[in-house]
Amino acid sequence: MRKNFGSKPMVYPMPVFIIGTYDENGVPDAMNAAWGGISEENEISICVSDNHKTTANLLLKKAFTVSVATADYVKECDYVGIVSGNKVPDKLAKCGFHTVKSEFVDAPIIEELPMALECKLKSYDEESCRLVGEIVNVCADESILTNGKIDPMKLRAITYDSANHGYHVIGERVGNAFSDGKKFML
Repeated sequence: MRKNFGSKPMVYPMPVFIIGTYDENGVPDAMNAAWGGISEENEISICVSDNHKTTANLLLKKAFTVSVATADYVKECDYVGIVSGNKVPDKLAKCGFHTVKSEFVDAPIIEELPMALECKLKSYDEESCRLVGEIVNVCADESILTNGKIDPMKLRAITYDSANHGYHVIGERVGNAFSDGKKFML
């Protein structure tokens, strides 16, 4: 038997993204955003309301980064989501995050988070709060690579549990994509 929950923003896993931007003075800012994902081959879509400093920044600079939140920095990633850059302009420094400028877009990369998507603003719809970015580069720290590829077990990405307001680390490998299902092909 199934239980109905009604219309809720629930999907598993729900990635936790940290969106990085610069303001008009080049001061880095970041926010936690959990409602998003890849929407095209080189495109990411995220729900971001228009009252965030991050939104004003990315509309100004036409660029942003999306770092994958990790278990090692769950407190810091949560902090940048519960504190507004409109009220605390140095919130990255307060939680101990350090940034470097992206090589590809006018936006900061958070050094402590080992994977980031560097994006150009493609569109933003104030009514739907839908942010769309063109992914121009993905960068990853060598510490999370195995045989030159991003290793999810080393990354330790977290997912947001909207039903219970928790964060969980992505876990073990349980199958092989584009392979395991072949046993049903005749």
